[in-house]
Amino acid sequence: MSGLSVLVVAEFDDAGHAHAAQRCRALERLGCHVDAFDLREKPGLLSRFTGKDLRARLQKAAEASKADVVLVIGGPEIDADMVRHLKGATRARWANWFPDDMRTAEDVAKRAPAYDRVFVAGSDVAARVLAATGARVEVIPLGADPSIYRPLRSRDLYRANVVFAGSATARREALLAGLVEFGLAVWGEGWRRTSLKDYCRGEVPNTEEYVRAYGGASVAVNIHHTARDANGAEASVNQRLFEVAAIGVPQIVDDRGDLRQHLEPGRDLMVFHDADELKMLVAAALQDLPTADLTGASARKQVLARHTYMHRMKQVLEGVKAS
Repeated sequence: MSGLSVLVVAEFDDAGHAHAAQRCRALERLGCHVDAFDLREKPGLLSRFTGKDLRARLQKAAEASKADVVLVIGGPEIDADMVRHLKGATRARWANWFPDDMRTAEDVAKRAPAYDRVFVAGSDVAARVLAATGARVEVIPLGADPSIYRPLRSRDLYRANVVFAGSATARREALLAGLVEFGLAVWGEGWRRTSLKDYCRGEVPNTEEYVRAYGGASVAVNIHHTARDANGAEASVNQRLFEVAAIGVPQIVDDRGDLRQHLEPGRDLMVFHDADELKMLVAAALQDLPTADLTGASARKQVLARHTYMHRMKQVLEGVKAS
């Protein structure tokens, strides 16, 4: 794998898409030559008229980088026909690591057959792709860079007993409302338009502030966008699971089908199934912080051993090589 030329196609920023650059760094540490194509960069009107549309720009980037592998991270604007054209026009193998949960599973099923190799972040998405296409895809869960998401005991604005950092949703609002008595702080977009607006400390516009927000917590709460239903259809775990684990603070998370494949409840974190159980676990953790802190330390140990982006990107490269 050393010396492989990889073009990573993704959205890049230091907020919601910060992991794109972290994945690139992991590939570089594995000995790859890495170039990045930022899907957030949009061509001007003149460029569109002169043939510099997305397909042309991707082809030019793949040729200029002499890519052996083009790794797309999601990229919903790159449809199946575009991928088929680019595969024929370039020498590279084309792969996609779809990072999202079931909310985009139908789109994944439509685009997956066009790629040489496909990876998804959860077993639920893999099952949906299999049902729709008859093709099995490899599950590679999300991860974290422990040099960025690291233990950091924040103070002042960032210090709080209970912290949630992420965008506001009705489900999250309802669950977190029961925790205000414990000293709750919420961070992220939309909270100032909810009943928890008085508990909002900010919008965590970048990775550093996100790490500080969770680093200042006695207990970190992690709530997925959607709930796991009675049939277990929602299985994927979110990015936050690994980020908080890497930061090393005690984590309380809603149950997911894939969770136990990555971290062990009771040893690495605490798992809740409803609002009452969430409240009970938060109260218990705050009453016995030394014991709760042991779960955070254990979770970080697990990330270092199995869940870094070095681990994930090595698995991606091995999968592409086998295709």
